[in-house]
Amino acid sequence: MPESTLQIQIKTLPHQPGVYQYFDIDERLIYVGKAKDIKKRVSSYFNKHHDYGKTRVLVKNIASIKHIVVETENDALLLENNLIKKYKPKYNVLLKDDKSYPWICIKKERFPRVFSTRRVIKDGSEYFGPYTSMKTVKTLLGLIKGLYQLRTCNYDLSEAKIEAGKYKVCLEYHLGNCKGACEGYESEEAYAANITAIREILKGNFKDSLQQFRIQMRQYAEAMQFEDAQKIKEKLEVLENYQAKSTIVNPKISNVDVFSIVSDETYAYVNFLQLSYGSIIRSHTLELKKKLQESDVDLLELAITEIRQRFNSNSKEIYVPFKVNLGTELKITVPKLGDKKSILDLSIRNAKYFRMDKLKQVKIVDPDRHANRIMAQMKADLRLSEEPRHIECFDNSNIQGTNPVAACVVFKNGKPSKKDYRHFNIKTVEGPDDFASMEEVVYRRYKRLLDEDEPLPQLIIIDGGKGQLSSSLKSLDVLGLRGKIAIIGIAKRLEELFYPDDPIPLYLDKKSETLKIIQQLRNEAHRFGIEHHRNRRSKGALTTELENIPGVGEQTIIDLMKQFKTVKRIANAKLDELEAVVGVSRANKVYNYYHKE
Repeated sequence: MPESTLQIQIKTLPHQPGVYQYFDIDERLIYVGKAKDIKKRVSSYFNKHHDYGKTRVLVKNIASIKHIVVETENDALLLENNLIKKYKPKYNVLLKDDKSYPWICIKKERFPRVFSTRRVIKDGSEYFGPYTSMKTVKTLLGLIKGLYQLRTCNYDLSEAKIEAGKYKVCLEYHLGNCKGACEGYESEEAYAANITAIREILKGNFKDSLQQFRIQMRQYAEAMQFEDAQKIKEKLEVLENYQAKSTIVNPKISNVDVFSIVSDETYAYVNFLQLSYGSIIRSHTLELKKKLQESDVDLLELAITEIRQRFNSNSKEIYVPFKVNLGTELKITVPKLGDKKSILDLSIRNAKYFRMDKLKQVKIVDPDRHANRIMAQMKADLRLSEEPRHIECFDNSNIQGTNPVAACVVFKNGKPSKKDYRHFNIKTVEGPDDFASMEEVVYRRYKRLLDEDEPLPQLIIIDGGKGQLSSSLKSLDVLGLRGKIAIIGIAKRLEELFYPDDPIPLYLDKKSETLKIIQQLRNEAHRFGIEHHRNRRSKGALTTELENIPGVGEQTIIDLMKQFKTVKRIANAKLDELEAVVGVSRANKVYNYYHKE
């Protein structure tokens, strides 16, 4: 039975923190959830029986899934809150009320108060957060209160009113929690210095404050006040795990649309993040099929117009990865660093994951279609007469001229065919000569395929550029295969591809799938060749010395190495230890070789 669209969507979800959205058959959003691992969390809805009736009904109504990838679990929690407040999905109950996550406010006033609030008011005050745990807020405010004596009253402490003696100090002053700014006992400069220090704590820079807490904890412990010491320890743990910043909610960024683009040869994917009063309230990715090799700039301009019309966006500013021309009414910002760049990076991240999900889905639904598309693309990019269904890539490996070897790796339909990989020990070439070595292995490879009537590849790739390509062509000439198999050479920089009798190299787009396949072939050939080279060199280093001992053969060496593991241990072994492994006669030969004196 073929898999449903929903099952395929679940299979291709990423193992990343983020938010998942369930839609019904009418494309209505019915549930929003957060997850540390989106794929695991969503899969759990469909892999087990749910005792709770509401969950069973929810699962039955899910027709499609969308997700938004974020950096941290904390960001996922905040984004979930934004989306539920905005769209009020049918099956979300807990967060539908108007209660929001708390902030810490430094009030814009003379002798500013510092307090927690759930409402952000645009009056010039500074807001830090939001915090996903009220425990963190209380701990931070407790820390601040313990370190700095701040006022808690809401009086208007203007200079004129203080001088007129309008206020009297309250109980907080007598308890030592306030320095009495209301009666002029504390200067505005000293108070402002404390506020500057508190601002650093709220930004996450509270190293000095933590040190003071640790001292306080030790003092309680030394005084045998263990309950108080434990309370300080719990506060320290909360603060050490505290993250000051969130990409998802930022009061400095108001109503803005964020767009990014990721593209390949045939498709472009444009992600749209909509921010309202500093909170992300929408993420949507649009897939565009390329028709005439349009540039990313053209496609992004087209997509921005389409998406803003579709979602009735009236934002006057947009963030984009590069300059676009959208008229004079919109403010275009290309962020380079800071909070704005973080938002743009999040958009790019989601565009990339959307593209990856689409490619995975195509491979599941129609694996041949994916291979056919890549083969057709490679044929066009490399100017071949037929699709390169069978590709072979050669690489030489020798280090300082020792143990020269070569490797041949084989790709079929764009994927490695490891059973067809072959190693070659260079036999006819003395010393390090890459050109002659390449000539030898190419000849040996295709001589054998011809003798055994095995199928020949449609494309041969030679790692090494013009020189190795010329040497390989000599072998194809001798075998009568020149012109029957396409052959190209790769220069070291990878972007240059050389063809026989053509001095001008071909340069491929760095984002093209053709170049990625060629890079994969070359890297695989290099890895396979180096692995064989190391094995030969290692085996040679281990056995050469033992092979010099008269009367000691291969089986004796194998038995000794199995027992002692290294040549050094064999050399230092006692005679009776050697006799126990290989007998008296051969043990004497080995022992005497290493103890000639």
